[in-house]
Amino acid sequence: MQTLYLLVPLAPLLGAIIAGLFGRYIGREWSHRVTICLVSVSLLVSLIIFFDVLKGNVYNGTVYTWLVTGDTRFEIGFLIDQLSALMMVIVSLVSLMVHVYTIGYMHDDPGYQRFFSYISLFTFSMMMLVMSNNFLQLFFGWEAVGLVSYLLIGFWYTRPTAIYANMKAFLVNRVGDFGFLLGIAMVLFYFGTLDYATVFEHAPDIAEKKIELIPGLDWLVITVICILLFIGAMGKSAQFPLHVWLPDSMEGPTPISALIHAATMVTAGIFMVARMSPLFELSDAALSTILVIGGITTLFMALIAVVQTDIKRVVAYSTLSQLGYMTVALGASAYSVAVFHLMTHAFFKAVLFLGAGSVIIAMHHEQNMLKMGGLKQYMPITYWTMFIAALASAGVPGFSGFFSKDAIIEAVHYANVPGAQFAYFCVLSTVFVTALYTFRLIFMTFHGQPRMDSHTKEHLHESPWVVTVPLIVLAVPTVMSGWFIGSIVFGDYFAAAVHISSSHDAIERLRAEFTGVGGMMVHALSTAPFWLSVAGIFTAWFLYRVRTEIPEKIKQAMYPLYVLLDRKYYIDELYSWLFAGGTRTLGTVLWKYADIKLIDGFVVNGAARLVSLTSSIVRRFQTGYIYHYAFTMIVGIFVILTLWLK
Repeated sequence: MQTLYLLVPLAPLLGAIIAGLFGRYIGREWSHRVTICLVSVSLLVSLIIFFDVLKGNVYNGTVYTWLVTGDTRFEIGFLIDQLSALMMVIVSLVSLMVHVYTIGYMHDDPGYQRFFSYISLFTFSMMMLVMSNNFLQLFFGWEAVGLVSYLLIGFWYTRPTAIYANMKAFLVNRVGDFGFLLGIAMVLFYFGTLDYATVFEHAPDIAEKKIELIPGLDWLVITVICILLFIGAMGKSAQFPLHVWLPDSMEGPTPISALIHAATMVTAGIFMVARMSPLFELSDAALSTILVIGGITTLFMALIAVVQTDIKRVVAYSTLSQLGYMTVALGASAYSVAVFHLMTHAFFKAVLFLGAGSVIIAMHHEQNMLKMGGLKQYMPITYWTMFIAALASAGVPGFSGFFSKDAIIEAVHYANVPGAQFAYFCVLSTVFVTALYTFRLIFMTFHGQPRMDSHTKEHLHESPWVVTVPLIVLAVPTVMSGWFIGSIVFGDYFAAAVHISSSHDAIERLRAEFTGVGGMMVHALSTAPFWLSVAGIFTAWFLYRVRTEIPEKIKQAMYPLYVLLDRKYYIDELYSWLFAGGTRTLGTVLWKYADIKLIDGFVVNGAARLVSLTSSIVRRFQTGYIYHYAFTMIVGIFVILTLWLK
């Protein structure tokens, strides 16, 4: 099996090397054939491993020792358990569909081979992250997906907006990664190892150990470690206030939006916290922080999506909100529910992104929903697959998103850590907002009268099969994946992969109330989330199908609020003023005063002036008269003799 374990990440890596280094020689067609075949191998092997894990076969071992210093070993190794096996299947399946989809979307792009190389390399990086059994390999995968995302977001590097977006993503992620690295450094300092199993085994030993970060203020070491690790997750999984990079990353090609924002990079932080559950369960302060941050992200990012007119940005802010749901579940110690929502979200969000890309192709790369409408009759496959994904996103019973979202809401309701009530209000309110913005997208894009120009209208047609087939394939788990909630969440699937403290009983209380998939759907009909979802869909239908003039009136009546949401709470402006502007101001001060005044003026020019002054004084003794020199010599000898004889 170890050979199969190696094959999962190495197959897409080989595809990336072939397409990247030899793409110009093998051509466009063979570039996508090779990469797709090798990602297919990764998916096939991931499925074999997944079913092997279901039989109870778990693996934790070292593949390669990179460095040994003292008693510390830096190793490359794999941990194959229920959590990593599920992630491997999700990542490889979504990646394969994105690879196939890319054939149609990037057909005429001059960087065709380079794009396939990047997305295969991205798949390799993500696989190394989820399969790691130590913090070193985790950090490698963590940084590798960040690097490749930088390349992918700025793929169209001739566009100034793309350059700005990838730099923004890179810098914001570096903020989170710095905290993440500090957390790993503290793990190494206090545990003396980077191996997961050893760290988790000895974590209770330092549960009460304290550190004085600020004089007179003690912190639990485990709390500091967990918060630092979560800061890394905040950057990678785009949680407030490190969320600002993700909407701008829409500047990259649509396949990348689906790959990054559905099942891979942005879920890395969620996966990491779930993997580190033995550490986080020892700190209620860390869990409370996660709850509050997740709640803020969930609600406030969803509100921004309501006013967006760019179809990709609506889905991007939807991703932010759904990541907030997952984060809230982590804070409620419902790790299995968080990973379950990660899975269901991967499928329906991939459909929404790829469907948006299909629309953009048909609209000749127009992304403004105000210029769309009536596309249902021209693009039936795109419409129905996106409609299914919209139902899942809105949490309609029977679709995947309903099961995971409902479980999260109930888990937060039962959570007993500080901040749970605030988080519960946020996730419950967001149900209405999610249904509203999701079906606003559907109605504005596919229903009503066509609002595009005549030329575009004449050439409207369904996307080619390489675009529609991935939509159809991903639409199936968008409907069905939620039906496995009984075995994945309430069964013993994650029993050995995550650790939950006995004091955090949200999952146990949910398990006691679970009456099966059918019972869950029937019970939902009498709960607030269901009716909030119905209210959101009805509101979207009424505003964007029946009384289409009302949204503009609401906009005018609540214009300050609209501007606040449209400007994304002015957080970008704040960062530009505080950090970018502050850095420029500091640079100007250092240039004018430290460089010009102190270094150039005082040190360099001061030294020159001192030499000049000294020389001007000394040269007065250089008269050129022999009797002056003789007199000086006599005086000098007299002084020396006087001092010597004394």
